[in-house]
Amino acid sequence: TQNDYIREWLPYREDFLHILLDLEAPPLPRICKICQKDGVYRCPDCMHQPLLCTNCCRTTHASHPFHRIQQWTGNFFEDSALHMTGLQLHLGHGGAPCPSASANEAPPLSGQSRPTTAGKDGDQTKGDRQDTPTMDDDEWEDVDNIPLHLRPPVGSKHLTIVDVTGVHFVLVRPCQCPNAESYPLQLFRAKLCPSTFDKPSTAFTFSVLDDFLRDNVECGTSGMNYYSKLRRVTSNVFPHLVVDRYRELLRVARQWRLLKLLKWSGFQDNMNPSKDGDLVIFCAACPQPGINVGPTANLDESWKYTRAVVMDGNFKAEHMHERRPDDQVWLMDGRGFMVRNPPYQAYLKATPHITEKSSCNNHKAISQASASRGKLNSTGVGATACARHGCFYPHSVVDFQKGERQLNMDYSLTHALSYNMTGIENVLCFYDINCAYMKNLRRRIESSDLLHLPPSLRITAGIGMWHVHGHKKECYTRYSPLFIKGAGWVDGEIIETLWSTLNIVSASTRGMTSPHRQELLDFQMNDSNFMKMIRMADSLSRKLKTARASVVLARDAFERFNKAITPEQQRNWGRQEETALLRRVHDPSVMDVFEIQLKKAPTVHAVELRLLEKSPRQGVHHGAASWITRGLAIEEAEIILNIYRKDNGPNPSELKRLTIARRAEKLSADRSRFIADGRIYLRVDDEFERSDESDGRTDLTLGQDTLDDEDAVSNDGYSDSSLVEVFGRASSNDPTSPYLPLPSKFGSAYCKAKKLHRLAQMELELRMGQANDALHGLRLALADKAVIFRGVVRPATNYSMRTRAWQMIHSIDTSVKQCAAIYRQCRLAMISLGADSDILDRYQELQKSHLSATAAAFTQGAHDHRDSHLPWFWTMDIPKDTDSKSWLSEFYRIHWLRAKA
Repeated sequence: TQNDYIREWLPYREDFLHILLDLEAPPLPRICKICQKDGVYRCPDCMHQPLLCTNCCRTTHASHPFHRIQQWTGNFFEDSALHMTGLQLHLGHGGAPCPSASANEAPPLSGQSRPTTAGKDGDQTKGDRQDTPTMDDDEWEDVDNIPLHLRPPVGSKHLTIVDVTGVHFVLVRPCQCPNAESYPLQLFRAKLCPSTFDKPSTAFTFSVLDDFLRDNVECGTSGMNYYSKLRRVTSNVFPHLVVDRYRELLRVARQWRLLKLLKWSGFQDNMNPSKDGDLVIFCAACPQPGINVGPTANLDESWKYTRAVVMDGNFKAEHMHERRPDDQVWLMDGRGFMVRNPPYQAYLKATPHITEKSSCNNHKAISQASASRGKLNSTGVGATACARHGCFYPHSVVDFQKGERQLNMDYSLTHALSYNMTGIENVLCFYDINCAYMKNLRRRIESSDLLHLPPSLRITAGIGMWHVHGHKKECYTRYSPLFIKGAGWVDGEIIETLWSTLNIVSASTRGMTSPHRQELLDFQMNDSNFMKMIRMADSLSRKLKTARASVVLARDAFERFNKAITPEQQRNWGRQEETALLRRVHDPSVMDVFEIQLKKAPTVHAVELRLLEKSPRQGVHHGAASWITRGLAIEEAEIILNIYRKDNGPNPSELKRLTIARRAEKLSADRSRFIADGRIYLRVDDEFERSDESDGRTDLTLGQDTLDDEDAVSNDGYSDSSLVEVFGRASSNDPTSPYLPLPSKFGSAYCKAKKLHRLAQMELELRMGQANDALHGLRLALADKAVIFRGVVRPATNYSMRTRAWQMIHSIDTSVKQCAAIYRQCRLAMISLGADSDILDRYQELQKSHLSATAAAFTQGAHDHRDSHLPWFWTMDIPKDTDSKSWLSEFYRIHWLRAKA
């Protein structure tokens, strides 16, 4: 482990420290390593930091002009610079002096330099600042106190060169032959990129530019932070005295990015007609006719040559308004991932934003589509990527002006689907809000003169596995990738992982100019695609191994289901599946066959909604249905908490005790609010409230030992008690008290006498809905348990599989306990509310034996199952003229279809 390695290092700690201190001293004798003369300079950047005389130091570093050297003062080594040794940098002729150079040129510098004065640098040009360090008033110090190696040389043509080793002043001698290239080109051929071109005074080495780009894409290092690092590399003690070349770095880095992309894309010059996205790379595994798909390939093999795309928006890539938006230089507009700016702006002006109301949940991408932020020119970006491998599509990333509007994403999608798509007719498209987005996509595109999609293109809509669970229940089977034939092992959420890479630089692009921001984001996305490409072989290999193992398990699970049903059911259900898959592109609702089709009894929420719609707008009963529903929810939460407390035993862990305490505290707060509101609905006056009839006793805890003892749910909570008694017991601090001031706690006779019969009737109807919910959950849990026993527990061949299977069984048993306890509570309340015989015949007493249906009873292939084999609640919602096994048949139909999917 890491700690073991550190322990191995500890005995060497003092020895290493002594060596560090020894390296600060000069060697003895202090002589030049080469000529044996007096050694003055040493180079920490050279191996073994040799001690050299002035001449040898200058000669040795002719090929290493950017090493940082130190000079012996007699007491210690202080920082120095190679230009102080007289080092010159010759351009052309392989680094040798130019034979055509003038003999009258000034001799190289030697010895100390003098500080320059502001405004007297003959090489000062527009675009580069003076070499004298700039200082604020509060940190001003005398120029004479600036260390010599930080002072620009005087009296010769020096060049300020920025390298990974810091900022250097170098005397540069250009080639003066008649056919020599211009000075900027000579510098560039020497791997020095000039910042200006009339009379260059600053240049950046290729190494420092590459290092900056790497730091930027990997670490998100901004230009300011990177140059601050270079200042500290130059002088860790006086970084503020190092000349400032931050703006020059930003400008040259933009040029360097473009040159690198042109080189990587195989351009010999930048004069050829460019096309959208031609400077960046795309996914190597997605089908691209003419690139990785041959001309003889049969593109009609729909799923083999289907493009899988995913769209999403990112609101961290903000951009502020610019000071001079008209004075911009675009270096690669539209040749990367960001769309070309003028056509996009023309599209936005010509396309009105139409707010479409969604029938699904109120997703932020829809509700905040028109949200405006006045200080921002762009609130974020929208992008399209390949859904399988996570590569951004070239020329498909758009800026948001407000929220995530459909018109923005339309532009992104249409341009993504026009990239190397010749002959491909099938697309699988994932988007967080596809249930609303895809409804009118064709209509929006056909109404725009600036967008185009081939009419023959089939787009299958999907929603990622994480987002689909935030939609309505119907969206799961309609848009989940699990039910899309040919989608394979894809979750539709891979673009979410790409934003983390892009967000590395998003903060630094917030205040940039639009062209600079576009270039930086393009470079970052190109690097993301490149990293995906070089790792794609390993990634696909791992996915293939996982898929091969998983498909065997899935096939075995389906075969077990298939054997348990009749041939007629296989044919009928197979036709349903085939029809749904064929029609889903035009009508996603056909995928509802993968959901249970039987009409369910009304739920508690449906009953509440019906009562609220017909309740009076004002008066004492206004909102009473919601108040009673809150009481039922509190009652359910208390039952679940008590079962959780019992299942964890008398000595639960600290974390579980904390969970219990938090849930109990929340329940106590909910009870207090409910009781306070109950005084209004039950008309408890002040005099009545002060009565002390209540004896403060607390009956037994509801929900505990529900399955161990059928009588654990007591009738004591449901008696003809008075308001004062019930309120007194309900107000106790015991969160497990059965007393909540609901009409069922007073009894039907008392409610009639006190004119609370309307509230009692409301509670009775809500109790029936609550019972329906509990029985529905009970049926699902028991059926799941039987299927797991039959398909997982029994076929398990090793300890690990059996352990996981039994963990699933125990989780289902907890759900069975909870549903059974809630139902028993409902039935007791119904009796207290005076439910008639028809209601009680429908909602029968739940026995312990009803909860132990065997797996054989759930097997569709078993012979001659009688109604008596199943408890009463399996058939209570089935019409009289329907097969009594319809509920189970429907359950197996869903499991069969989903297992096949």
